[in-house]
Amino acid sequence: MRHLTVRNLAPDLAKALEREKKRGGRSLNSTIQTLLRRALGLEHGKKFSNGLAKYAGGWSEAEFQEFERNTAFLRQVDEDMWK
Repeated sequence: MRHLTVRNLAPDLAKALEREKKRGGRSLNSTIQTLLRRALGLEHGKKFSNGLAKYAGGWSEAEFQEFERNTAFLRQVDEDMWK
């Protein structure tokens, strides 16, 4: 296992880590590892999903073209409105 030293930890961050440690009832080392895994998307058995994957590739080319035609007006920018 590799060791890691974090220098110059901001006081507010140190306090937040201590609070999280107490909340979870774990060691500081375990708390930091859990937070790092979560932040980096490495939690065991948990994969991030926004729930939209089932819709990917679901349209035919004709349906996509119809959508593009029907929403083209949404891509128009009124320059006067943004002055």
